[in-house]
Order: sequence, then structure tokens, then C-alpha cells
Amino acid sequence: MNLPRFSPVILFLVLSSACGRQEGVSKPEIPDQGKLFIIGGGERTDSMMIELVKLSGTDTAGYVFVLPMASSLPDSAIIWAREDFKVTGVRHLTGYNFKSDTVAPADKLDSLRNASLIYLSGGDQSRFMKVALSTPVGDAIRQAYSGGAVVSGTSAGAAVMSSKMITGNQLKHPDSESGFVTIESANVEIAPGLGLLDDVIIDQHFIKRQRLNRLLAVSAENPDQLCVGIDESTAIIVDGGNAVVTGIGQVVVVKNQGGPARVNHRGLIGQRDALVSIYLPGEKFRLR
Repeated sequence: MNLPRFSPVILFLVLSSACGRQEGVSKPEIPDQGKLFIIGGGERTDSMMIELVKLSGTDTAGYVFVLPMASSLPDSAIIWAREDFKVTGVRHLTGYNFKSDTVAPADKLDSLRNASLIYLSGGDQSRFMKVALSTPVGDAIRQAYSGGAVVSGTSAGAAVMSSKMITGNQLKHPDSESGFVTIESANVEIAPGLGLLDDVIIDQHFIKRQRLNRLLAVSAENPDQLCVGIDESTAIIVDGGNAVVTGIGQVVVVKNQGGPARVNHRGLIGQRDALVSIYLPGEKFRLR
């Protein structure tokens, strides 16, 4: 019997396609563009976690990859994430604490690139971006998302989604313990994020921690950005240019329709034609 012969190039491609996935885990068929599941922090309800897993297809195939670098206790963050996902019945969950001062292992980057669902823990968004900004880790996240993976993050993991990221620091009042009690210029620190969302800035713990002052200032100083504040136990599911609210709370969207802010001699911001919308679970809005 004559067996078919394959060129070395074909054999290489076949073998390469089998690499970079967890052993014994099939990967679901996914589209060319992923989705975002952005959680405003707080408790993740069982129904939200089940919805997230179904959205990514990891209830039937593929695996979850947890990135804990925002947390001050990264190993514990992976354990806590595993507990959050337990209600969903997901069998394949892994994680890895990439470090800024260590070369990222090639096999871990490959697993990250091929994950069906990437989950970013809470903590400090600047700590996360120290590892992910202009590095193979950030590249792998974006490649997974471009290839159809769902990327989810809570709290700090939500803030990093956009190209422009609120760090949480006050530049004029660094020692303030009362939050953002003014609407003034050059006070909210903005830094580069992952860039999964263009022209959108995310704020989190929004209503619980009364962060409207902060988001109004950000909107006034970044008129080209749609500013989205997500409350705790609440998320937005982003699919292309559309977002839908899920969970149990509200989402506040600030759209600057009046152009650049006016600033007086005390640094206070004036802004006309700022459109503020409040969305409830199940409601949809356009991101662009």
C-alpha cells in the first residue's frame, strides 16, 4: 500500500499547531476578534462567572489563564480566582505570575497566547502594567484577543483594558485619604494601558466609591475618549463597538460633547455639554 507523502513544510505546520496548548485540552472554534468582559470589582456573582465562562466557550473546551500580576499576593490571587471559577465547573484553569525583572518563559507565553479566556486579577493597575507594557506578556494578551479569546479583568484588571488608563493616583493631592473631592485640571494621573479598547477609558468600583468627580475630570481633559464607570458586582461585555451591562449594578458613561475643558486660575475645570448616561443590567450602549 502506498502511503501519502508530506513535505517537510506541511509536517512542520501540523506539528506546530499542536504546540502551545495545555495537554489534553481541546480549543473551541473562535472568531477572529475576541470579546472583553470588564468587571468593576467587588464580589463576582455566580451568574456573572457562569456567563463569562459560556461567553468564552471554556465550559466545553479550551482553558482559563489567570494573570495575577496586579495583586500584591499573586500566588494567592490565582487560588482565589480558582475559587471564583469553581461554580462554573471549569476543569482547565492555569495561571502564572510573570515578573518585570525576569525573562518570560516561552512555554508560559505560548499557553497565554492560546488561552480561550484570560482573566486579570485585581490589585494595582500600575503594578500590572510594569510587567505588561511593551513586553512579550502584553503582546501575548493582545495576540490572544485578536485571535478570538475573551479577556476579562476585575478592578485593576478592568482599568488596564484601555489605551489610556487611570492609575488611581492624584497628582495634586497625593496624600488625600478622601478620594477625588474636586474636579480640577492636571490631578488625575493617566498612563498607558493594554490598548484592548481604543478611545475608551475605564473606571471601576464606580458608584460604591463615589468616583464621578474623577471621571468628569478625565472626560473634560480627554475629549476624544468615552469614559465608562463600572460599579462593583457589575460588568460590561464588549463586542466590537457595542457594550452590554451585566451583573447587579449600574454603569455610568460620560461623553464629552463640548470639546476641551475650560480651566480657571485655581485649576478648577469648567465643561459644557457633557452627556452623562446611567445604564442598568441588560441595557446596551455604543462605544463608538
